[in-house]
Amino acid sequence: MPMTLTEQSLGYAAQSVAGPVRAHNEDAVLCCPELGLWAVADGMGGHACGEVASAMALQTLREVMAAGGVLDEAIHAANAAILAAGQQAGGRSMGTTVVAVSFAGSDFDLAWIGDSRAYRIGLGGIEQLTRDHSWVQAMIDAGELSVAEARHHPRRNLVTQCLGQSELVLQVDRVQGSLAPGELLLLCSDGLTGELDDEQIRQLCGSAATLDELVEQLIGLAIQAGGKDNISCIVLGRSVPESAEIDTRPRSFLSRLLNPRKH
Repeated sequence: MPMTLTEQSLGYAAQSVAGPVRAHNEDAVLCCPELGLWAVADGMGGHACGEVASAMALQTLREVMAAGGVLDEAIHAANAAILAAGQQAGGRSMGTTVVAVSFAGSDFDLAWIGDSRAYRIGLGGIEQLTRDHSWVQAMIDAGELSVAEARHHPRRNLVTQCLGQSELVLQVDRVQGSLAPGELLLLCSDGLTGELDDEQIRQLCGSAATLDELVEQLIGLAIQAGGKDNISCIVLGRSVPESAEIDTRPRSFLSRLLNPRKH
């Protein structure tokens, strides 16, 4: 839905699509501004398993956070709920990645498991805040693969951590920080980052006129690039106090965040 940013406010836009190749959407997104909570989950296990896992993970996140919990506690609770659901379904295997952010004013707590990502984008560039729990990332860290090679490696979709896998010792990673006025925070599934590199994402963030337009353009370009997986993203942005000067020139969303016009 269209979002209007007011002074010092946090606005957002979100979208999740199956894409042109997949018959079902196993991704899920959570936008809960009343709790300061947003999340993306990428389910695994096929229709009626992956989409159940992703939906269950986000429902549990919301419930735990609404009860006063913190992100890593909520993610562990989501893991337990998915494991229990799999057992009740006769031992069916289901899993999901998750990347979630909790805001208190401009400060945020970011937590993730798997290869869904978070980026901070400003006029100065793009920064990946998360580090994938994946086989190719482990090979990059070991010096066995370059980032370019990893993007096309046949095992690029193999995650080393996810919710719902009983044989894994769950490793939830966290980053805390602050979103400055004029910056954007992007949460996304690997359906987006598998098709677009960081520079393509940065360029779109620098040219879109609104948050909703940015989300549409990110997903549209990923589909044009192949759209081989489900694609989900949430973009959050903070405004800044209005300038005394009136500027009628067309500008990008990031430029307008930094120097909003008076009406």
